[in-house]
Amino acid sequence: MVPQGDTVTLPAGSYGYITQALGGSYTVFVEGNLFRIAGKDGDAIGKEPPPGLELPDGAGDEEVERLVWQQLRTCFDPEIPFNIVDLGLIYDANVEHGDDGLRKVSVRMTLTAPGCGMGEILVDDVRAKLEMIPTVTEADVELVFDPPWGRHMMSESAKLETGMM
Repeated sequence: MVPQGDTVTLPAGSYGYITQALGGSYTVFVEGNLFRIAGKDGDAIGKEPPPGLELPDGAGDEEVERLVWQQLRTCFDPEIPFNIVDLGLIYDANVEHGDDGLRKVSVRMTLTAPGCGMGEILVDDVRAKLEMIPTVTEADVELVFDPPWGRHMMSESAKLETGMM
């Protein structure tokens, strides 16, 4: 449930409409409330699950890092139609390469407001999407509030589209 972050099960046959379909997840409006439906559960509303990710054999850390940022741009706040990178919520993302050829990704991120009920859901979404990357075995996502988020952290395109220039 948006913005509380409570997990609910919508009864089969519920009527509603999709208000946002970004990054492989859906925000739906049902009986006066908003709900976020993960892409993997999209078949419940007649949508195809997102395709798997691929890396070329022998891909280097640079290619993995590029895919990390690509995946981060598929994570959206259910209430705001901008990805968390353009919103300025990602402070840093680092790829660590293990001796076994597997990788760990560490991310520091924040929220637009500390009391946002969707915080853990966004963190889980980031973790799940990063762990979809081939060779990434773990994504450590740390939610921080220092420095506090401000609109100056938004990309120029996000500022322009929200009228915050």
